[in-house]
Amino acid sequence: MNPIHIVVAGATGRMGREAVRMIAGENHFKLTGAVARTHTGEDIGEVIGVGGLGIPLTDSLEEALEQGQPDVLIDLTTPSQVKRHMELAIAAGVRPVVGTTGLTEAEMRELDERCRERGIGGIIAPNFAIGAVLMMVFAAKAAKYLPDVEIIEMHHDQKLDAPSGTALKTAELISKERDEKKQGHPKEEETLEGARGGYRDGFRIHSVRLPGLVAHQEVLFGGPGQLLTLRHDSMNRESFMPGVKLAVEEVMKQTGLIYGLEKVMDL
Repeated sequence: MNPIHIVVAGATGRMGREAVRMIAGENHFKLTGAVARTHTGEDIGEVIGVGGLGIPLTDSLEEALEQGQPDVLIDLTTPSQVKRHMELAIAAGVRPVVGTTGLTEAEMRELDERCRERGIGGIIAPNFAIGAVLMMVFAAKAAKYLPDVEIIEMHHDQKLDAPSGTALKTAELISKERDEKKQGHPKEEETLEGARGGYRDGFRIHSVRLPGLVAHQEVLFGGPGQLLTLRHDSMNRESFMPGVKLAVEEVMKQTGLIYGLEKVMDL
């Protein structure tokens, strides 16, 4: 089997470093480019401490795509960069695998059309942790029977978006399985703005940002005399790599843009 050639954007970030390590350890993957704002010209392997990989860092995705001739772009940058990066990759016939959320539904439809025009696949995963994906799927199943629900997501204090993409994806899956139901007392009043969290289809999403956290989420379901809690914790960013690996392998088989890793899992 020919190796899958991969460029990583955001290669010196915390997720990007783990992705490079994962690629270097897989016989059927080959790193052909690394993009970051810092350490330009230095070997990415030396920068992240795994030894020379023969891949110099560049701050130009266009250059990495042209020189690396990849099959897949793993983009682990920021919401402000991801759309442009996906457009560049798709235009070059490169399949994007994206772990950054923040795109609108209209933007995803547009990118889906571009993928289909080129006959390639793309995957956006709000969370690459397999356990987190299972939590989201189980939450959707539970919502059929326990429609009173709230989501609490907790992340490190450097995260840029709130609520997280995982929380929004969880809410989307839940909303497909329950009718909108406004929860709480009908005369409920917030005496401190935001105390009840963000509103989505009748239920609430709460975001916590603290140093020491990585990525954590609880989905609480309440019923008469009972409480069901679904919780997932990522203790480190290595937890995301099996999902990244799966996404890279699966995107080679797809046509069009897929939102959510659960859609390429046997669930």
